[in-house]
Amino acid sequence: MRKIISWIVGAAVAAALLPLAACGGEKSSSRYDIKAEYSESEELLRCQMTVTVANQTANAFEKLPFELWANAYREGAKYRPVSELYAPAAYYDGESYGGITVTSVEGGAFSVGGEDENILYVTPEEPIYPDESLTLCMAFEVKLAHVDHRLGIGEQTVNLANFYPILCAVGDGGFYECVYSENGDPFVSDCADYSVELTVPAKYDVAGADLASETAEKKVFTLSAEGVRDVAFVMSDRFTRTDGEACGVPVSYYSLTEEDPSAVLGVACEAIEFCSETFGAYAYPRYTVAETDFPYGGMEYPMLSMISSTVAEAQLPAVVAHETAHQWWYASVGSNQFEEAWQDEGLAEWTTALFMEAHPAYGGNYRAMVNASEKSYRSFFSVSAQVNKKADTRMSRPLTSYSGLYEYRNIAYDKGVILFDRIRDVAGEQKLIKGLRNYAAKYSGKMASPADLIACLSSAGADAEEIILSFTEGRCVI
Repeated sequence: MRKIISWIVGAAVAAALLPLAACGGEKSSSRYDIKAEYSESEELLRCQMTVTVANQTANAFEKLPFELWANAYREGAKYRPVSELYAPAAYYDGESYGGITVTSVEGGAFSVGGEDENILYVTPEEPIYPDESLTLCMAFEVKLAHVDHRLGIGEQTVNLANFYPILCAVGDGGFYECVYSENGDPFVSDCADYSVELTVPAKYDVAGADLASETAEKKVFTLSAEGVRDVAFVMSDRFTRTDGEACGVPVSYYSLTEEDPSAVLGVACEAIEFCSETFGAYAYPRYTVAETDFPYGGMEYPMLSMISSTVAEAQLPAVVAHETAHQWWYASVGSNQFEEAWQDEGLAEWTTALFMEAHPAYGGNYRAMVNASEKSYRSFFSVSAQVNKKADTRMSRPLTSYSGLYEYRNIAYDKGVILFDRIRDVAGEQKLIKGLRNYAAKYSGKMASPADLIACLSSAGADAEEIILSFTEGRCVI
């Protein structure tokens, strides 16, 4: 996600890192078959989901935890999805609440728990032993809040992201559970195969899916995808669709307001081409960019990027390029973005700087973006040190430890850009790019730890371990 934010200062608290395992390599560990229907009058998404969980670890699965991200939108949630700073704009009609209700699970006993009613626990009748699998059938309803956000009914669109129970990522210590956070993207998941059928009122088009059938009352959209971290969709009755192609990949832009949608489509195509040439081929069969109701710059999902309708025209190229870079750094190469947000956000923002350097017509360049990040970070450091006596500049820390978006933005994004620029200065751009190509190839479809990134850079002659650790542990002074 690329955030264009104002600033707030406060205190932060640390937490420990849990390393995550690979996403099952060449074979996905799970499969989701989802049938969902949106009732506009009830503002409700009714879903039936069959999920097959394959145990590819060395230990038995006695209880399966699924994240219930939609419950962050319920009344009384401890961890709200929108900060106080952005709530007045995001909740355009005033307070509004949603949430998810799981009505049945076939294949095991279930309960809702976690720190903030954010986890669906399913206990199978028998443990799932290594190399075994289990299929569960779930029924659930998602009430949508009136909010311009990842999940909700916006002023012009309906965003359907993080709406279904998704199996928690499998780490070295077992399943990794985390809460929602208003700072950054708390989503940590392994790759899986998906088949989705989404039925909507006939007036809607759906970005991120294919039209399969329609009647006078309803349209049915479908998506089939292999080896993706999650799926998301954007619905609207105001979309204009423009199509293009990049590296043989179909690229579509669903616009709401642009007089010339081909301009944004062009950035998306150029970003796909640039990242493919620089880091390795795009991993998916399609790419969709959708203008939508969202309080920040944009938000990424595999094969789909959401771009806020409030982004200024001059900022659009950088926002689209950043979200497109996430198709490599998040969608393809996963990481624990709850505790190591810099690993995908800092890298995506640094990639954006490279893209802008290669495309001067968009009015930016590499050095200008790096200098802007340094200026912003130093301002944050100065203010934070004065207010709190000591600035916490660690990058390896959970999202919930950040005092707000200002601190999060400067640590994960700006300090992340500075980090990769320093590696470039020390090792040279050629070795850094080679290391990132190794990283993209080795961990495509998997989860990568900071140590994995360091090892890939080292294999290309970019010895960056001490630089990365001094930044992430907060030891370096910029």
